[in-house]
Amino acid sequence: MDSRVSEDKAVTPRGRRPKGHGPDLREAILDAAEALFSRHGFYGVTVRQVAAEAGVDTALIHYYFGAKRELFDSVFARRAGILNEARLQAMAAYEQAHHGAMTVEGVIEAFIGPLLDLSMTNDEGWKNYFRLVALVNNTPAWGGETMHRFFDPVVHRLVDVLKVIRPDAEIRDLYWCYQFLTGSMMLALSETGRIDQLSDGLCRSTDLDAVRARIYAYCAAGIERVIERKPQP
Repeated sequence: MDSRVSEDKAVTPRGRRPKGHGPDLREAILDAAEALFSRHGFYGVTVRQVAAEAGVDTALIHYYFGAKRELFDSVFARRAGILNEARLQAMAAYEQAHHGAMTVEGVIEAFIGPLLDLSMTNDEGWKNYFRLVALVNNTPAWGGETMHRFFDPVVHRLVDVLKVIRPDAEIRDLYWCYQFLTGSMMLALSETGRIDQLSDGLCRSTDLDAVRARIYAYCAAGIERVIERKPQP
């Protein structure tokens, strides 16, 4: 018998019912870890807590994923590929439909739109994932390296398309603009409730229709203004 305990028997302690078997059980662990990491960050979550949330023994988490960092990376990777493919397809479709007449706002919509579409399904998993990405994006120690591993190709594609639309733009300006765009995008998708309190209820962070109606124009106008001003150091 494999020295690694059977996932259907020894790894499940008495009184605890696993939330699935095989691939379903693996997904249940990822869902539990995603929810916890999105609320408490990497350092605020233990493998034991993930096991309790998923209804499994910690041995099964180590069996599937190894250490906590490998579990975290698996959570992060699971939806990153879906996002990247959706954005690449949206930008390619936009280029094909508007060849020779592309706008900055149009390509920003193609880049951000798929994320809003996924969040507006009200799938709690996607909402947790976007909150997690926002946390990672603002983690100085290793957040940049994690974002680099999972999202750089699609960001470079966005910058390339922006350069086609505005060939007069300095490439460093476009990278700075992306830096500002991603902050706006991830804050909007995090639905923190901050704007609810700030506006005394006039605006709601969960109102993604309102976000969609404004964020493309906001980001595009900022990019256009940066391109038009004189180059800075």
